[in-house]
Amino acid sequence: MGRVIALANQKGGVAKTTSTLNLAVAFAEEGHKVFAVDLDPQGNLTMSQGLNPDTIERSMYDVLVHKLPIEQIIHRGEIDLGVASIDLAGAELALSSMIGRERALEKALQPVLAEYDFVIIDTPPSLGLLTINALVASNGVIVPVQCEYLSLRGLVQLENTLSMIRENLNPDVGIEGILATMYDSRTLHSREALEILGDRHRRLVALQTHAERRVAADQRITLLQPAVERDHRGPAFRQSRVVRDGQPIIRLQGAVLENCHRPSP
Repeated sequence: MGRVIALANQKGGVAKTTSTLNLAVAFAEEGHKVFAVDLDPQGNLTMSQGLNPDTIERSMYDVLVHKLPIEQIIHRGEIDLGVASIDLAGAELALSSMIGRERALEKALQPVLAEYDFVIIDTPPSLGLLTINALVASNGVIVPVQCEYLSLRGLVQLENTLSMIRENLNPDVGIEGILATMYDSRTLHSREALEILGDRHRRLVALQTHAERRVAADQRITLLQPAVERDHRGPAFRQSRVVRDGQPIIRLQGAVLENCHRPSP
């Protein structure tokens, strides 16, 4: 069974989609079978694969609301992708009257979990029903956090939501790690925010790395080009390690997982 990881943060503009894309592509390059799910109505992850969310006829909306088999909306390209469309904007309203609405994604993923090593879910910038579906379906959560003060405050709300989900819907889900993004070592603000993040959430910071912001990297992100395909010589992609309880579990290059090990059965 594949391990399901959601990237979630209710604040927008913290590089959730960029991190999701980089993580999925890096896993795929290591030989893992990866399925990415775009649950964001903005459809940026879908756009990264050369698709136009405005012209997609069947998407994750149909999977969640109309119970369409998820196999029928998978786009197979750079990565296997459960595509998003603009219809997803109405999914929360459509789901609100359904029994078991929080488990719609979990049930939809069941038929394909055995085919993949990892399922990576990109969530919208909210803690609404779409994000709750992602958290209920997941084994763990990675929280991309921009290195600025307002982003740090949102972590408390996310932790409270996860606590309620563990109590009522998914007792096993928790924060795998916090990924500091858009770090600019040239600014005091970024350096202080990163220091505060480490001090306040040391027990949660399983991802001991950060993606350093550089103009060249930003330009490639604008083109939706995965970082694993960019020039690795720059400071934005310095190698560092992911550590949990002092033990390295994954090696990173910038914000990109570089050497990943299959989870234990």
